[in-house]
Amino acid sequence: MGVLQRLFGRRKKQPAGEVIPPLEETSVGKGVSFSVGRASHVGKVRGRNEDALFTLESTILQDDESLPFGLFIVADGMGGHKGGQLASSLTTRVVADWIVREVYLPFLMGEAQDAGQWPINEALVEAITTANAAVHEAVPEAGTTVTCALLLGANAYIAHVGDSRAYLINRANIRRITRDHSLVDRLIELGQISAEEALTHPQRNVLYRAVGQAGTLEVDTYLQSMPGSSYLLLCSDGLWSVVPEAEIVEVINSAPSPQAACQKLIQMANDRGGEDNITAVLVAIRS
Repeated sequence: MGVLQRLFGRRKKQPAGEVIPPLEETSVGKGVSFSVGRASHVGKVRGRNEDALFTLESTILQDDESLPFGLFIVADGMGGHKGGQLASSLTTRVVADWIVREVYLPFLMGEAQDAGQWPINEALVEAITTANAAVHEAVPEAGTTVTCALLLGANAYIAHVGDSRAYLINRANIRRITRDHSLVDRLIELGQISAEEALTHPQRNVLYRAVGQAGTLEVDTYLQSMPGSSYLLLCSDGLWSVVPEAEIVEVINSAPSPQAACQKLIQMANDRGGEDNITAVLVAIRS
């Protein structure tokens, strides 16, 4: 039985071990809320949009406390003949299905502290690992990036493969959370090229790690505390490679809503050529 046939079957028994951190340790608290914008565009050059996104937001009101939960995914597919489009779409669906079943539903039912539950970072890694096997089986000639953020209150649990990015924006400051798994990023680390040279390097689109590869896939994970009145931005390289970080911050801080900010950022990327698909998910955290 293949991976795709097994994906949506009965939930398996989870291994014993570390449990999901208690809610009070994830800075949930009173008054934390999310406001979300999302947008994706094919751009002006490509024939199809090989980016994909997924967003899920919910709030449980319990004992006068607001317990917010959010799942946000951006994937940027690679491969001809619709392969990249299939890879990114399949990855977002598989990762979302896994997290909903293994993290969100136990959270909803108040089972998050049971000893059989996955620690959140391990659940994210397992979700992407499962997606990797599914993509390799279904479209072996294609691949995709994936950047996934699970928000519990003011904490963001992030899992990442490829060169889509997650940023923390707090007032006038922006900081990249994730690390690109690209050849040019490695060359920057080695001091062989500058960040400015990387933007026009002939091999700037070459990744050394992507979902869909054969064998074991290494997934980066991060835990990021989100201050009050801050933003979490997930985006594909169709945005960050053409719109400078300073301008991204300016748009986000001046826009009337996260949705308006996403639409403005997409427009700016298209105004500068729109050579790639463009996707942005912006989460405003308020407390």
